Amino acid sequence: MKAKFGSVRSTSRLFMVERTYNIVLDTNVLIAAARSPKGASFRLIELLGEKRFEIHISVALVLEYEEVLRREATPEMWADRDVDIFLDYLVAVAHWHKTPFNWRPMLRDPDDDFLLEIAVAAGVDCIVTHNVKDFSEAVSFGIEVLKPREFLRRVEDQL
Repeated sequence: MKAKFGSVRSTSRLFMVERTYNIVLDTNVLIAAARSPKGASFRLIELLGEKRFEIHISVALVLEYEEVLRREATPEMWADRDVDIFLDYLVAVAHWHKTPFNWRPMLRDPDDDFLLEIAVAAGVDCIVTHNVKDFSEAVSFGIEVLKPREFLRRVEDQL
């Protein structure tokens, strides 16, 4: 498992290492963020670009994000323009990957296989999803699977 480390800062005699996690976000996290500005999913979206974690994507994943957000997010949640602005920002701060392999079916939900493929290609630390059980095979690749709240606790514990 690859791990990137950020800056080292000193507070008096204590040294703290800030870890930058590498993750893939499942689409259901974005939908949860669109539905509620009070939950852990929304907080993760707020933290994008702050270097506490790096998000990894592919063309297929961005297309899924767009399709599902336009279908699931009502205009009261996010208007089409909001989806465009969000995706433009996400694309600007994310790391792009091609998936040179195609293991299908591997997961309980075959529609999620490409997320695992991105995670393996990118060497991420974890996949963040509300459907943890659907990604049970990720552990065989050394990839942790966490719910947004669990991942958020790790990231915010570094403060």
